[in-house]
Amino acid sequence: QVHLVESGGGSVQAGGSLTLSCVASGFTQRPYRMSWFRQDSGQEREGVALIATPDTTRYAASVIGRFPISRDNSENIVSLKMNGLKLEDTATYYCAADVRRGFQTTRAGGPVASDYSNWGQGTQVIVSP
Repeated sequence: QVHLVESGGGSVQAGGSLTLSCVASGFTQRPYRMSWFRQDSGQEREGVALIATPDTTRYAASVIGRFPISRDNSENIVSLKMNGLKLEDTATYYCAADVRRGFQTTRAGGPVASDYSNWGQGTQVIVSP
């Protein structure tokens, strides 16, 4: 059973930082891609950042330069360092992974939700004024 577990969410004041982590387990094949998405109440799920073997990254324009994504050598753990948090970053953040090599990006530059077969349960980030 594939399992993705996010951690690191919480409440922070605008301008602060949080680091999200996601641990993947149960994959028979190594996940080629791991990504972060976010979704706020009443909004579409937004692709935030992607990392593909070995170190290809893509970012949504809204987070580029603020939210670097990284992956450990096992390629089963992905982190998102969120710096300079803004009110509009408030959302539930989801980790996603897929073993397939090909991927798309949104017009904003981030990952596409339909490219992912495996999802975590989400971790909430609340940015306060």
